[in-house]
Amino acid sequence: MQASTEFNQLARLDKVKQLASKAFLAGLPKAELHLHLDGSLSPQLMFDLANKNSVALPYQSVEEIEAAYQFSDLQSFLDLYYQGAGVLQTEQDFYDLTWDYCLHCKADNILHTELSFDPQTHTQRGISFDTVIGGTLRALKDSEQQFGLSYKLMLNFLRHLSADSAAETLESALLWKEKITSIGLDSSELGHPPSKFTDVFAKAKAEGFKIVAHAGEEGPPDYIWQAINLLKVDRIDHGIRADEDPKLMEYLAQHQIPLTVCPLSNVRLCVYEDMQQHNIFKMLGQNIRVTVNSDDPTYFGGYLNDNFFALADAFPMTQLQAIQLAHNSFTASFISYPQKQFFLQKLISYVEQFNAKEK
Repeated sequence: MQASTEFNQLARLDKVKQLASKAFLAGLPKAELHLHLDGSLSPQLMFDLANKNSVALPYQSVEEIEAAYQFSDLQSFLDLYYQGAGVLQTEQDFYDLTWDYCLHCKADNILHTELSFDPQTHTQRGISFDTVIGGTLRALKDSEQQFGLSYKLMLNFLRHLSADSAAETLESALLWKEKITSIGLDSSELGHPPSKFTDVFAKAKAEGFKIVAHAGEEGPPDYIWQAINLLKVDRIDHGIRADEDPKLMEYLAQHQIPLTVCPLSNVRLCVYEDMQQHNIFKMLGQNIRVTVNSDDPTYFGGYLNDNFFALADAFPMTQLQAIQLAHNSFTASFISYPQKQFFLQKLISYVEQFNAKEK
């Protein structure tokens, strides 16, 4: 079983060979590392907030919004995504959005989440940075207190905007430095390579932030290399096109740079025609530290458990593979070593107890 040397306590589960049932996957302790807060905005909440805040939408009902969730590529999704984000106006709106996602974490047995927020999406339309992060953090704190959800916060730069805009956003982030763990890069990938943001990420790293970047979703493997060599990333969001470059695959395996893969997103955005074409198990089998995530769950057809279920429907997914994916989600996170050990022990205990009951 693939495992990093410092987390070899899973070795005793090597003989777990049976297929992963949906009951097993549903209760599996896990972390989510690639979740865009604005992408968890449900059609119902979008409709309700639009009415509350007198924001005009080109839809007359929740059903019309749901019907619009058919995308041909990343940009067609982003067009609707940014339109939907316009309904978020007040700190309470961001609280409600975050709280709704946290309840899904509880339902999916997500013990730790590292959710992303895009302040430029909102500051560009006159909503203050403090409004966005204030409501978000308040909901996260409530979820931690009420049902023990562990969390980290990632700020993403919008890559279709200028590097100067990213630099201005970083300055705002420094006022909240103790509350933000990592800096990422998202939005339209094609035509906006990581090299565009080398300077601002160098400053972010110097300030002590962990570094993450979307790369190799629609963009080529070279974008992954740029993220590694120029931005000095700690983790790659997506990265599925790495398998087009054997040397890159070797590098990722050797250095155990995590990839936060989003299966339903990849199919919904037509990166793959269907789930059976997905390469996540190919990469897992080549010692790549891949994880499963939901990306923008309300737009792409499901939250984290739904992504695991979709993989189990498309592949003969074993318990061992599911355990490794969950294991990777904790080891690839930005929590402390003792926290990782704590969550991994919960994972081991769950597997042993589940299979003991099934005998």
